[in-house]
Amino acid sequence: MSSTPVPSGQAEIKKYDTYHINVDPDQDDKATEIKLLSFKRPHMRAFHCSWFCFFIAFFIWFAIAPLLPEVKETLGLTKQQIWTSNICSVFGTIFLRFVNGPLCDKYGARIPMSIILSFASIPCALTGLVNGATSLAVLRFFIGFGGSTFVMCQFWTSRMFTKEVVGTANALVGGWGNLGGGVTQIVMGSVLFPLFKTGMSAEQAWRTVCIVPAVVGLATGITILKISDDAPKGNYDEMKKNGTMAEVSAAGSFRTGAANINTWLLFVQYACCFGVELTMNNAAASYFKSTFELTTEVSAAIASLFGWMNLFARGVGGFVSDKANARMGMRGRLWWQTICLVLEGCMVFIFANTKSLGLAIFIMVIFSSFVQAAEGSSYGIVPYVNPPVTGSIAGIVGAGGNTGAVCFGLGFRQLETKQAFLLMASCIVASGVLSLFVNIKGHAGLISGEDSEEAIAAWKKMGGSMAAPTTLAVPEPDVETAKEVEKTTSADQFNEFMEVVKS
Repeated sequence: MSSTPVPSGQAEIKKYDTYHINVDPDQDDKATEIKLLSFKRPHMRAFHCSWFCFFIAFFIWFAIAPLLPEVKETLGLTKQQIWTSNICSVFGTIFLRFVNGPLCDKYGARIPMSIILSFASIPCALTGLVNGATSLAVLRFFIGFGGSTFVMCQFWTSRMFTKEVVGTANALVGGWGNLGGGVTQIVMGSVLFPLFKTGMSAEQAWRTVCIVPAVVGLATGITILKISDDAPKGNYDEMKKNGTMAEVSAAGSFRTGAANINTWLLFVQYACCFGVELTMNNAAASYFKSTFELTTEVSAAIASLFGWMNLFARGVGGFVSDKANARMGMRGRLWWQTICLVLEGCMVFIFANTKSLGLAIFIMVIFSSFVQAAEGSSYGIVPYVNPPVTGSIAGIVGAGGNTGAVCFGLGFRQLETKQAFLLMASCIVASGVLSLFVNIKGHAGLISGEDSEEAIAAWKKMGGSMAAPTTLAVPEPDVETAKEVEKTTSADQFNEFMEVVKS
């Protein structure tokens, strides 16, 4: 987002005269560092609001998921009807993920985040009124709007941090937000549900317990309007009045991003990682309860392990992608993306055929780690597709995750559980092959093509620097260095990549 030039001799009007963090004046006063223990406005306050809002969105979005076995029993629903509601819960956010990008461009992330969180809290509070399959599906469709807050989550930190550290910031807020999926399984299924059940029947408990995440979501949505800022220099409405910020249309950006074939290849690959995560958030508790004859509380606790991998795995995926890029350029990123997806698919094959509870839990943890790593890796590639329209491309790719969840949900709805897992595993492995067709201008492909001199200079320069690992920052080209760099063969680069992975 560019600033409007300030006439010579006239002081720029901005909300804060000084900051409690180092900033770059040439990048709209964006922060050049991340201080995790700071909550100072505007930068770090926005950082913590970003991940916490996305975390609460997951709390609202999947509050009912660990309780579905109870809902199914109370209402006498079939497996197909339960999966219809699961599909609706992720389908509702697809359209909004496309729309929220332009909304953020116009209003900033703060206001859309507040509106979506507050809106999603209302149907969540009405969960107790569900009386059949149709009302459950409709209710979960509207609750699913909360999942679109991912766009605001990523946009907000991108607005607050420079390109040198924005990747790290986005990886952290995205991963910590996704962690809400795992925490929700424990809080709702293993803590609040048993607590409510001590003073009422199981049916009364699941009908009332969802009021808790609804109240938290509404309170969060209202609070962030008062305690945070849209950008380092203030809120969008103030900046536009002061002439600090110009109006920007995102329509052309969206059209350009959507016209690039690489966008849609990454769309499919993200469907096979984040889409799988959403599917497991809906399916894991029910799967462990029915397959291993566990209680709702125990199955919810086990299912939560899948989401807990977000503590580190998504960040690791982006970090390894950056390390591979520093050694091999885009080819390194593509190899890591492919490896993550193929191993993820293999783990699903093994998980579906595991009969031992202990081994199933162990395989699920490994399976989840590769899911999250592939998510981080995906957003290590996105910014290179067409840098000027990265926002629109990121939004489209993000919508792929929800689209994948809808498709896999249909598989679980129509097929036996094991067959659905095997189908999902096959799709994941096949998506890894799509890396062969990713061809980004100026960068080498998976096994063919060559990097431009500028690209070689950039990733060689990164490899020799102490720059922070990034997943959404495009390195600046250095033509001078490019002339001194010798091109290596594809075989040599693959061997270098394997050394990076081993280290």
